[in-house]
Amino acid sequence: MWVITQYSEGKICMFEFDKKEEAKKAFQTIKGTKILSEIVYFNDPCFL
Repeated sequence: MWVITQYSEGKICMFEFDKKEEAKKAFQTIKGTKILSEIVYFNDPCFL
């Protein structure tokens, strides 16, 4: 999962995406200070 955290005008908003490509596209259009993060859960199948 990918999350964009946006800080703008004293407000914090978070947007969740399943795919990295979707998140990167949205990241370019979102205004304000922003952080793109990948969320990794240790119980994901890729870690089994």
